[in-house]
Amino acid sequence: MNQDLPSAATDRVQDDTQELADRIAARHAEDGRLEVQPGLFFNRGSQAGQRVHALVEPSFCVIAQGSKEIMLGAEAFRYDPAHYLITTLRLPLTGEVVDASPERPYLSFRLVLDPAMVTSVIVESGLVEPQADAGQRAVDVSPLGGDLLDAVLRLVRLTEQPDAYAVLAPLVTREIVYRLLVGAQSGRLRHLAKLGGHSHRIAEAIETIRNNFDKPLRVEGVAKQLSMSVSGFHAQFKNVTAMSPLQFQKNLRLQEARRLMVSENLDAAQAGFSVGYEDASHFSREYKRHFGNPPKRDVEAIRERASVGGRN
Repeated sequence: MNQDLPSAATDRVQDDTQELADRIAARHAEDGRLEVQPGLFFNRGSQAGQRVHALVEPSFCVIAQGSKEIMLGAEAFRYDPAHYLITTLRLPLTGEVVDASPERPYLSFRLVLDPAMVTSVIVESGLVEPQADAGQRAVDVSPLGGDLLDAVLRLVRLTEQPDAYAVLAPLVTREIVYRLLVGAQSGRLRHLAKLGGHSHRIAEAIETIRNNFDKPLRVEGVAKQLSMSVSGFHAQFKNVTAMSPLQFQKNLRLQEARRLMVSENLDAAQAGFSVGYEDASHFSREYKRHFGNPPKRDVEAIRERASVGGRN
């Protein structure tokens, strides 16, 4: 009887993964992102290879079908239905679906993580640990266990029952947070909790840079604000984000400039100036280095893809 348990557990995971894919596909029939409930998103993509740059809030992500690669700075994290991804700080990330087709589209679930809930679960469960902060990366991938997948599936089922969702979803979400806290990503999830340590101070630094990304960055001033040495701040920031503070600010500037050109029809010079660049040529060079094309060509390509998607 005991010899059948691993096989039974494997079958359950396969069945749950298939049900998750079926429910996302049934709810979300078009490529793109759908917010089915506040902070809960379904994503669908029928083509591989297109890179998407975005600021991503702290999230727990599960793939039901297909696979994806996430870039944080120069580091790559690839995940699939057997693994989940977690990001615990608001970061500029690059994502690329690497396994998808019209017949078998990429399907995924993303849950935004609420710092207050994470802190509450840590305190109420007695999982507060006094150990030193290790300054872990704010993004990582881990194997997706059956119990965590089961909680995800139950939350997705609840999205089809609005009345029940309002009452039960907070309980299931807390269960997901708890299972993350007792799993491989426990230390990383603590970036979200207001429990002190270097990672929480780096989260404060990220917020400061994000709110002032169009202004000159004085690393010494930010370090002093956090009661850290400049060298210590720089090292911890890079440990968590895989970027220096200046690289992080540059990514924020370029992503906002791209948004301004696409959504508000600013030209390259106007967008560059709006996000803090004083030299248009310098802005264009850095933009091409980051996105792969000069600003005008990149924006035209984005609009063309949107036009094709709309016709489909």
